[in-house]
Amino acid sequence: MTAMAETVLPSIGRVRLTDLIAVEGLPSESYKVSISTLTQSLAQYSAAIIQLPISDGALLRSSLESARLFFHQRAYSPPEMAHTSDSREWCKTSGYYADPQIWQETYDYRPGFTSADSNGSMELPPAGLSDIFALLGKAARHILDAISFSLNLRSFSFTEILDNVPLRGREMSSSVLSVCCHSRPSFQGAQHHALTASEDGQLVMFPDQEHQVEKSLITLLKSDRAGLHIKDFHGRWLLVDGDLGPQDALVYPGLALYQATAGYVSPAVHRTEIGNMDGSMYGRCSISFKLMPKSMASFNCSEMRAAGHGVEAQFQLPIPVDDFMQRTHPTDQLLTKSIFPSYGFQAEQDAMKPMKRKKNSTRCKPLPPSKRLRLEAQRVLKERVQDIADKKGIKLRFCNLKECEGHLQSRDSPCGSIRMEIGWPPGVPFVHPHDLPNKSKLGFLEAYEPGWTAAQQDIELSIVKQLKAILSLVY
Repeated sequence: MTAMAETVLPSIGRVRLTDLIAVEGLPSESYKVSISTLTQSLAQYSAAIIQLPISDGALLRSSLESARLFFHQRAYSPPEMAHTSDSREWCKTSGYYADPQIWQETYDYRPGFTSADSNGSMELPPAGLSDIFALLGKAARHILDAISFSLNLRSFSFTEILDNVPLRGREMSSSVLSVCCHSRPSFQGAQHHALTASEDGQLVMFPDQEHQVEKSLITLLKSDRAGLHIKDFHGRWLLVDGDLGPQDALVYPGLALYQATAGYVSPAVHRTEIGNMDGSMYGRCSISFKLMPKSMASFNCSEMRAAGHGVEAQFQLPIPVDDFMQRTHPTDQLLTKSIFPSYGFQAEQDAMKPMKRKKNSTRCKPLPPSKRLRLEAQRVLKERVQDIADKKGIKLRFCNLKECEGHLQSRDSPCGSIRMEIGWPPGVPFVHPHDLPNKSKLGFLEAYEPGWTAAQQDIELSIVKQLKAILSLVY
C-alpha cells in the first residue's frame, strides 16, 4: 500500500486516533499510512500507541487522579479478597474486588449493572467512569474498524457481535472499564507474603502470572507509571507503556479478535510489574477499556471467508461467544498466521527466521494440484465474485457445505436468490471456494473464468515440452 508498510518498525507504532477515523469516499493517504503503522505494530509488537485528542487526554488524567484517590482512601476486608474467577461470570463482573496474590485491586464499571459493596449497600465508584467509558469505547470501535479495513473486510464487519450503541432498555454492557491499582503500599503491608524476593531484593512476579491474555476483542489502556510488558513477535518481553505521553493510550488485541479473524490477528501475551514502587504512596494505577463481544452472539468467520481469506478447520464451525469465553485457551496452542497479509509483513518475518535457505529451496517446486486449485479459487473470489456482489450491493454469506447440498435440491433455499444474482454455477454448493471439493472448484473457476481448465492444460503441456527438451539435451 505504501513504502512504509514494507519496513520493520524500529519501535512500537504511534498513531493519532483522528487519522484512523473512516470517512466517506476513497481512503486518504494519512488514513492508509496510519492503518499501515497500526497493523505493522500489532504484527511486530502485539500493541500500538494511540494518540487521543488534547481534550480526551485531560479526561484521562483526571480519571487516573480519581482512581488514585479512590483506592488510597478505601479500606478493604477479607471477603473482598476472595474474588471469584468463575468463567461463567465473565460478562457480569462489576464493582470492587482484589487479588492479593498479585497485589492488584480492581473496580469494574459496566453500564446497566448496579454494583453493591460487601454490606449490600450501593457502592460509590471513582468519578467520571461513564465519560471515560464512552470516550474509550468510541475509540476502540474506530480502531476495530481500522483493523477490518486492513483485512479487506466490509465496513462494520464486527457490528453483529458488538453491543448496541446506545444500549437498549434493560441491556447490560458486555464491554467493561476496569480501574486497577497495583502494589498499593497499605495493601502490600497486609499481603507481603504473597510475593517472593529475588537475590537483589527486588520483588518478582509469580510464574502463573507470566502469561496473561485478555479475552476481549481489543483493550485500550492508560497507566500513570510504566509496568506493562508484552511479548513481541520474537518472544521477547518488552516494556510497552514506558513512553506514553499525556494523550497516549496503549491498544492491544485479545482472544476474541483472534477467533473472529480466524487467527489472523494474534492476541497479546502480557504481564505486569508489581515491584519497584519505592516512594509511591498510591502504587500504580491504570484504566483499561475492554471491548467485548456480546454473550448472545456467535463467532463464525463468515466475513473472513467473504473477503477471500482461508479459514482453518478449527475456525470453520460457529461457536457461541458465551461458550468461547468460558473455555481455557493455552497460549502455546494458538495458531499463528500471517497477520494483515496485504501489508507484506510476512516477507520481513521470513527474512528474520533461521530456516530461510530451506524455504527458498521449496519455492522452485511446482504447487500440488489441490493447493493450486485452492489459491486460484480464492483469487477468483476476490477478483470476480466479490466485485459482482459489491456492484449489486449483496453481502456474501456462505453456507455450510453439508447444509448447502440440500439447498441445491430445494426451490426455496435460503441462498438461491444470491446464487442467481451473482451467477453462481449450477450444481456447485454456495460455500467459500476454499472449502469446495476439487471437482466443484473446477466448476466454480470455469463459471467465472471460462476456458480456465483449457488454459491450465496448455500451460502444463508447455511445461512438459520444456522438460522433454531439457532432458534431450542432457542425455
